[in-house]
Amino acid sequence: MSTTGNLNTFSDHHHRHRHLPRRIILVRHGESEVNEDEAVLEYVPNYKIKLIKKGIGQAQAAGREIKEIVSDNEGWKALFYVSPSSRTRETMEEIICRGGTFEKDRIVGVREECRLREQHFGNFQDVEERRKIKRSRNRYGKFFYRVPNGESSADVYDRVSTFLEGLWRDMESNKFSNEMNLIVVSHGLTILLFLMKWFNWTVDQFEGLTNPTNCEYRVLELGPDGEYSLALHHQLDQLKKWGLSNEMIEDQIIRARGLDHKCLVGPTDDSASDDSLGDYSDEKLMN
Repeated sequence: MSTTGNLNTFSDHHHRHRHLPRRIILVRHGESEVNEDEAVLEYVPNYKIKLIKKGIGQAQAAGREIKEIVSDNEGWKALFYVSPSSRTRETMEEIICRGGTFEKDRIVGVREECRLREQHFGNFQDVEERRKIKRSRNRYGKFFYRVPNGESSADVYDRVSTFLEGLWRDMESNKFSNEMNLIVVSHGLTILLFLMKWFNWTVDQFEGLTNPTNCEYRVLELGPDGEYSLALHHQLDQLKKWGLSNEMIEDQIIRARGLDHKCLVGPTDDSASDDSLGDYSDEKLMN
């Protein structure tokens, strides 16, 4: 290839990266009325379940932490996507304003997105029946088990996939900038399926994942080659705790470091997993 061709490729590569959001942050809602009394599901629709006082505090604390993450450059902005449930919208509100964290001029928009809703378990739910369903799901496999009168995880995966396809189109049409942070406030299973689709994880890999705790967030950050990675922000021992296998963690490191590191030997043994990606020297990453 000619020098001009190389320069054009380099220019196109960096031009495209300027229009990719800096981060995508996935946040689970705070603790809700169900955590205090699961029987509330017998007479309150799931989507109307509200946060409790502890959940409000969790959301405010998460908001302060997320603000610290995204405000690492002068021109930072945030765009929020939120599930239509009361508890996710309340979590988002606490993150944005009631915790006193996000200034209005930093928020580009808030978009309610129905495809990010929780797995449907039916309408009013009998507590004992709900517990039986969860036990059956664990035996059968979380991905393919279909809740009677509800959804399987595979169904949720399909609708999350259509949301992501639209998001990718927005990225390709340069609707974002590298100063943008996309913050998605949703539900535990929905977040796992978002990650599964994004990183092309298999069903077996999905089955090994742990559910995010209330107001836990997972940060996908843009690497040098235009790939998003969990390993740029999170400690590697944290990825292990979340159920990522050694192979999955190595893929996250490759995405974070860029394609030049083709001979990567990922730090996948237990002794290495306590360090963050930034602590690994090139000698540890290369053969």
